[in-house]
Amino acid sequence: MLSHKRDHYCGLLNREMAGQTVHLSGWVQRTRDLGGLVFVWLRDREGLVQLVFDGNDCSPELLSLAQSLRSEYVLTVVGEVRLRDESAVNRELKTGEIEVVVREAVLLNKSETPPIYIDDKADENELVRLKYRYLDLRRPSMQEKLRVRSRVVNCIRTALDEQGFTEVETPILSKSTPEGARDFLVPSRLHPGTFYALPQSPQIYKQLLMLAGFDKYYQIARCFRDEDNRADRQPEFTQCDIEMSFIDEEDIYAVVEGVFARIFKEVKGVELQLPLPRMTWDYAMENYGSDKPDTRFEMRLKNLTDKLANSGFVVFDNAIAEGGRVEAINAKGLASMTRKEIDSLAEFVKTYRAKGLPYMIFTADGNVKSSFNKFMTPEMIEIVRTEMNAEPGDIVFFGADKKAVVWQSLGALRCEIAKRKGLIDEGKYNLFWVTEFPLFEYSEEEQRYVAAHHPFTSWYEEDNCHMDGDKEKIRSRAYDLVMNGIELASGSIRIHRADLQAQMFEMIGLSDEEAHHRFGFLLDAFKYGAPPHGGLAFGVDRLVMLLTGSDSLRDVIAFPKATSANCLMMETPADVRPDQLETLKIKVDLPAENS
Repeated sequence: MLSHKRDHYCGLLNREMAGQTVHLSGWVQRTRDLGGLVFVWLRDREGLVQLVFDGNDCSPELLSLAQSLRSEYVLTVVGEVRLRDESAVNRELKTGEIEVVVREAVLLNKSETPPIYIDDKADENELVRLKYRYLDLRRPSMQEKLRVRSRVVNCIRTALDEQGFTEVETPILSKSTPEGARDFLVPSRLHPGTFYALPQSPQIYKQLLMLAGFDKYYQIARCFRDEDNRADRQPEFTQCDIEMSFIDEEDIYAVVEGVFARIFKEVKGVELQLPLPRMTWDYAMENYGSDKPDTRFEMRLKNLTDKLANSGFVVFDNAIAEGGRVEAINAKGLASMTRKEIDSLAEFVKTYRAKGLPYMIFTADGNVKSSFNKFMTPEMIEIVRTEMNAEPGDIVFFGADKKAVVWQSLGALRCEIAKRKGLIDEGKYNLFWVTEFPLFEYSEEEQRYVAAHHPFTSWYEEDNCHMDGDKEKIRSRAYDLVMNGIELASGSIRIHRADLQAQMFEMIGLSDEEAHHRFGFLLDAFKYGAPPHGGLAFGVDRLVMLLTGSDSLRDVIAFPKATSANCLMMETPADVRPDQLETLKIKVDLPAENS
C-alpha cells in the first residue's frame, strides 16, 4: 500500500521540477470531472497544486477513485510534474505553471460536507467559523497569520537572547491583587475556601526576579483578565514581558526599539528609523485628544477656550463658565459633507458623552455656514478662520464641555472622519513613544485617586511638591509604545524602595493592613536590597493583528474566545459535576429561572 509520507509540499512545486516524480499528501480543495479526465486541486499548508487523472493514462480503478473524491477528502498521490500548456497556465496560482499527472493514489480519509467553505474568498459568519475553528484554520490566510505569529515570537526571542536576556517562566496560579481588571479565580482543593488567581501579568514576579539579581528578564507570557465583553479584547492573551535592572528609560527604549526593528525588517521588510519619535502625554492629549493617537493624518485639536470666551454662543459660554473648554478640529477640504453625514457624526460623538457637534462650513465661494448661524459674529468667524487655518472648502467641528469629554469626543471624531473619508495611509507604520503619563487619576465611582498605570510605577522626584495638593499633576515614569492609534506596549520605571512603595499604597487608599495582606511579600523583599529597575510588556496578539492587516485579534489566535468570552467550539465555560464542586467545598447559588 502507498505510504502517506510525502516528499514535497504541494505549494512549493515549480516549473524547474518538470519531469520529477513527487509524493504529495493533503486535502482535496475541489474537483472537476470531465468524464475520462478528472482535475483535482490538492491543498496542504504551502498551497495548492492541480492533479490530473487521465483515463487514457491510468487504470480504471485510479480514475474511479478520482471521480469519487469530494471536498476535504484526505489523499496521498505519486505522480510526475509536467508543464502546463501556455494557454492553460493559471496566473493566480503559485503553482499555476505546472500540474502533477497522477500514477498512484490512496484515499486516506473521507469527509462529510464541511459547514464552512475552506476558501479565503468565502465570507463566512464569524460565529460559525469559531464553532468549527479546526476547519477555519485550514484556510490559507489563517495558516499564514499563525505562521507570521510564529516568526514574530522567534524574532523577539532571538533579539533578546542576543542582548543577554534570560527567559524565565513565572507561575500561572498566583494571588489575587487589587487594582486593574477582575481576576479569574481558581479554587484550591487542598486549602478549602481559598483561591488562586490567574495572572493579569507577571508584574510582581518580574520585579522579584530583579531583586533576585537576574538583571535582564523576558517571558512570552500568557495573561488573563476577566473583563466585560469588548470586541478588541480576549480573556486570555499573550504578551512579551521584559524587565531590566540598573537602567533608566533610555535603556528600555533602546532594547524595545531593537526588537521591533528586527520584527519589522524580517516580517514586513520595513526599515524602522531609530530612535523612534517621542511625545509627552500632555502633548498627545492637547493635540490629538488621545494618549494613543493615530498620527498618519493631521486634523489636530486646537484649544480655543480663551479666544472664544464671552462669544455669545450659550453652548461655548456655559462650558467655559463651568470650568470646561472649547476646542476644534479642521476637516480640511471636506466642506462638501452632506447634512446626513454631519448628523451621523453628531450621533457618533454622543457615544463619547458629547451633547452635540457645532460646526462651521467655509464654503468654496467664501461664505460661512454654521449650525449656530444666529450666534456667529464677524469677530468669531475671523478667530476661527485664523486659529484653525480655515480655508474655503474646510469644515470646522467644535467640542464644548469638560476637558475629558472634549478630548475623548474630538479625539474619536478625527479618527472617524479619517476612516470614513479615506484619509489614512494603510501602508504606513507610525511608531512612537508617549511619555510622562499622570501617576494618578480620580475615580468618580470609588471617590478616590487610583493608580493610572499600576501601583508599582515610580514618579519624577521634582513632582513631589504636588503630593499634598493636586495629585493629577504628578507625572509618572511610565511610557507607552503606540502605532497607528493602537497601544502596542506599556511600561514604567518601578518603585524599588519599601518606603516609597508604602507611600504609594497609602496615596491610593490602601491601609497598611491591606497593603501587607496583599503585597507583604513584595514589601518584605524590598528590605533586602532591591535594585533600581524598570520594564515593559507588549501584546503579541495585537502586534500580529497589525502586521497581518487583520480586523480582529481573533484572526491571529489559534483558538480564541468569542466576543461573549465563551468558546463556541468547546462549549466553554460549562458546568461541572456536583462531586467536583463538593470536593472543592463550593456551593453554586444561582437565581431560580422564571417559571
